[in-house]
Amino acid sequence: MAEAENENLELNENKGGKGKLIIIIVAVVVLLAGGGGAAFFLMGSDEPAQSETTEAEAKPQVDTSTLRAVYVGMPRPFVFNVAGDVRDRLVQIKVQLMVRGTENENHAKAHIPLIEGTLLSVFSSATEEELRTEVGKTEIRKKSLQAVQKAMNEVASAPVVEAVLFTGFVLQ
Repeated sequence: MAEAENENLELNENKGGKGKLIIIIVAVVVLLAGGGGAAFFLMGSDEPAQSETTEAEAKPQVDTSTLRAVYVGMPRPFVFNVAGDVRDRLVQIKVQLMVRGTENENHAKAHIPLIEGTLLSVFSSATEEELRTEVGKTEIRKKSLQAVQKAMNEVASAPVVEAVLFTGFVLQ
């Protein structure tokens, strides 16, 4: 019986030794990897590499005319009053924006409050005469597009919107 217990003790000691060996090996590997990573970061020079470019140059120039058109609808129509010759008029305009590519679509969706505010300021400055005629509506669309592109240039560094489309227009 004593011999069986001695064999069990020897087996348990061998198992414990292998477990300790594995832990030591893992610890050494982790230390070497950490040291290598630290050396990589610390050994780099402080001077920028000559091949580095500015952020604007680093972005690839994408020809947006080849990307598919995506339409981003404004969540609610624009409703505002316009002073008329005889009486005030109520105007409701539903708008969708045409953008190219998913990146521009994401920018437009992220900045909908900015776009809505910009469009509302353009629409509310319109006169009744502009809103009645087709030429006036075209002029408002152009002004809207320019104002939205200017606003998006400031926040997204790109015009993002290619066209402002009126999908619903009511003048009462």
